[in-house]
Amino acid sequence: MLAMASRLRKLQIVKSLIENRSYTTATITRSESDNSSQKKVSLYSRISPLGNPNLAMTPELDDWIEKGKKVRPSELKQIVHDLRKRKRYHHALEVSEWMNKKGVSAFTPVDHAVQIDLIGKVHGFLEAEKYFNTLTDGDKTDKTYGALLHCYVRQRETEKSLSHFQKMKENGFLSSVTFNDIMCLYIRNNQTDKVPDLLHEMKTNGISPDNLSYRMCINSYGDKINIKEMENVLKEMENDPKITMDWNTYSVVANCYIKGNNIDKANETLKKAEKLVEKDGLAYNHLISLNSRLGNKDDVVRLWNLQKTACKRLINRDYSAIVKSLVRLGEFEEAEKVVTEWFSCGNVYDFRVPSIIIDGYLEKGLCEKAEGMLGKLSKDGRGTSPGSWGSVVAGFVKKGDVEAAVRCMEVAVSLPMVEEGWKLESEVAGKLLDGVGEKGSGEDVELFMGKLKKFMGFDGGMYHRLLQGCINGGKEVGRVLDEMKADGIEEDEETKKILGLQKNKV
Repeated sequence: MLAMASRLRKLQIVKSLIENRSYTTATITRSESDNSSQKKVSLYSRISPLGNPNLAMTPELDDWIEKGKKVRPSELKQIVHDLRKRKRYHHALEVSEWMNKKGVSAFTPVDHAVQIDLIGKVHGFLEAEKYFNTLTDGDKTDKTYGALLHCYVRQRETEKSLSHFQKMKENGFLSSVTFNDIMCLYIRNNQTDKVPDLLHEMKTNGISPDNLSYRMCINSYGDKINIKEMENVLKEMENDPKITMDWNTYSVVANCYIKGNNIDKANETLKKAEKLVEKDGLAYNHLISLNSRLGNKDDVVRLWNLQKTACKRLINRDYSAIVKSLVRLGEFEEAEKVVTEWFSCGNVYDFRVPSIIIDGYLEKGLCEKAEGMLGKLSKDGRGTSPGSWGSVVAGFVKKGDVEAAVRCMEVAVSLPMVEEGWKLESEVAGKLLDGVGEKGSGEDVELFMGKLKKFMGFDGGMYHRLLQGCINGGKEVGRVLDEMKADGIEEDEETKKILGLQKNKV
């Protein structure tokens, strides 16, 4: 679990750098918005519904101009900014390219940086590199160099990243963001031992580390459970007059203490983090999760109540975090109460929220509880997942309750949607066929075989399991042999051996 937590913490740090990095784009001032809000809203209202990345936005923009309507550069840049924020990178790039092609305004280095970043996200670093190489020397600034470096780092192009980083050094384009990118690269490549050296180099070059710089360095020491060095960096950060401490850093420190089994210091650090949370739902989620890992049930419940008071609206992510924490603590009854509360809050139904409890029951071998919850969801008209029913099937098979497993499997194969990537393990399927063949009627065998075949392919081994089960149950196997032949599976020595058992029984 600690290893998984470490990987999740690394991913969080990388994600905060990759997703939150931005290049300042021009935004509409309040006076501009007030004077022409209708025009801005009208244009964006035509673009915004085109959520499918395969739908082109250029025709809408062209039509807008052809009808004599004007758009200001600041308005289009705001649209690009909003589309990027919503991760609609294809459309953001299309609008940016349209602006450039139409000459709506001369692109600044910042605009080119945005373009490079979008090209990298949509088409990859090679296309971003091509665009960068077309720029004039005047447009090759710290912004455009930084954008290309970010493309390299995002795709883990270590050699290109370090080479480009060296060029930025030579051109005097170093900044905390630049060093953070390289730190991020090392973290993604599991080379966390190189991160502290970068922090030292940054300070040697007269560049002040920012919160992310310190946080990545702290995490790199925590990854190796070097508590003393981690505390030295934390102390330096706390004493840095340019730094405002944040909950995220303290949560990283607390996570390191947990990994080092220093429970008292972990609890002390979480208290510091809590004082800096304010109205941040994501912060509450992290603190609730960390407290659950420490077994602090009272703090988990207290923080959840604080979150409900502090945050205007709770989204599904928030409910998932508290349910997961309660399940980790073994508080299934409390977790179910939260899910019931979630049902009535008006949020969009997402099966992934209650499935946390179902998975928790299965981890503890409580298959009946898991089946009961799935059944209640179905009875109430709420969607369930074939994969979750299949997990219950596997749980019952493991316990030797084939009858219950068959019952749940019939529900799984009857659901209209089967998620990609989920497949019943062949051994589980084999035991199901044993049970159906042995205990079910001839009609049961035929019906179940038909349902299961729609869900997964039958090979010779599965047919043999079904034949064996039917023979053990004293049933005729003609229908099974017909299906086997229809599937192009010829009888072999194993088939003859199984059929020979039937003759011996007769």
